[in-house]
Amino acid sequence: MPEISNIIARKIIDSRGNPTVEVDIKGNNGSFARAAAPSGASKGTFEVKDYPSDGIESGILKFNKESARKLIGISLLDQKGFDSSLHEIDKSEDFANLGGNIAIASSLAFAKASAKSNNLELYRNLGGDNRKFIMPSPLGNVIGGGKHAINGTTMQEFLALSSANRYIDSAFGNIAVHKKVSELLKEKFPNLPLGLGDEKAWVAPLNDMQALEILSNAISYCSNEIGISIRPAVDLAASEFFDGNSYNYKDRSLSSDEQIDFVAQLADKFNIMILEDPLDEGDFEGFAKLTKKIGNKTLIVGDDLFVTNKKRLENGINRGAANAILIKPNQIGTLTDMIETVNMAFKHNYECVISHRSGETEDASIAHLAVGLGIKYIKTGTIGGERTAKHNELIRIEELINSSK
Repeated sequence: MPEISNIIARKIIDSRGNPTVEVDIKGNNGSFARAAAPSGASKGTFEVKDYPSDGIESGILKFNKESARKLIGISLLDQKGFDSSLHEIDKSEDFANLGGNIAIASSLAFAKASAKSNNLELYRNLGGDNRKFIMPSPLGNVIGGGKHAINGTTMQEFLALSSANRYIDSAFGNIAVHKKVSELLKEKFPNLPLGLGDEKAWVAPLNDMQALEILSNAISYCSNEIGISIRPAVDLAASEFFDGNSYNYKDRSLSSDEQIDFVAQLADKFNIMILEDPLDEGDFEGFAKLTKKIGNKTLIVGDDLFVTNKKRLENGINRGAANAILIKPNQIGTLTDMIETVNMAFKHNYECVISHRSGETEDASIAHLAVGLGIKYIKTGTIGGERTAKHNELIRIEELINSSK
């Protein structure tokens, strides 16, 4: 029986230059696997804790000295057992003692080691060897604001969603939009140097309507030129500019009902396919109103609303709030918890969008999770090594799927 023979965590560097954690797992069968956790700038209040209160270095030291030995000997074929052990070690509901990032890096490294023990790619080990796998459509951030950029838009992300017959064409569709946005911004601001935000999206002194106009024009041009379907998507991250009473934009302040009407009008005017976090993270009622209003033609995605948490999703389902959920593994701490949330979403006809974070690493686990679990959409940026690592892994996965037909 293959078992864990060694497990170790270390501090590494994320794409923002901040510390994060990476975990190595070795098996007594010679298998080896490694996974890293990302970190977010715009975080939901109800996410698990990244690290213990005394910080990442203390958390890693404690894990290596105390926790790791409790995981030695666990069967590499028992993901649920491993993840259950992480919960038992932590003894809290939000991974405040172990740290959610240490937990998810461990859980994903275990999943990779388990797949290697079965001589399977991770996506196939997750989805079953006989499953018909489909490729997700990528969401690429092309104009940035909010907490991901300095002096950008109020809304956090303006994205392209490309859907082609081949994943590589979808990825390059989003890249084409990113390049076209650059051209349009240079035309609008010929004497202004352009910058890139945390997720390598363009940052310029735009208001949200201007950003939507540029996004829409770039998508229309590229879709016609390339001949594939490209739709706009927006992550408002509305909790970041909600003060408890009003949603405060650069040019307006709106009540909850006014925000619902405003967002619905934007979705209609710009043919927006996906709206993420259009309302505050605690406003289940507002999400339900918006979903009832436009949910038949637009995906209303809860990120901060649900934080990949099964209990919060269940609350949303019962209240008709949103019709899709963003899936971020490190929001919940273990792969098993994440999969339970995904399964609940699918059971109740909620779409899933698996997502990177603004502070990323080269780890491409979410590419495998998307394909293996049958998730239709993946949000992983457009350019930048930590983003293209996911795209390139999906290109390889598609090649493997096609070669096995």
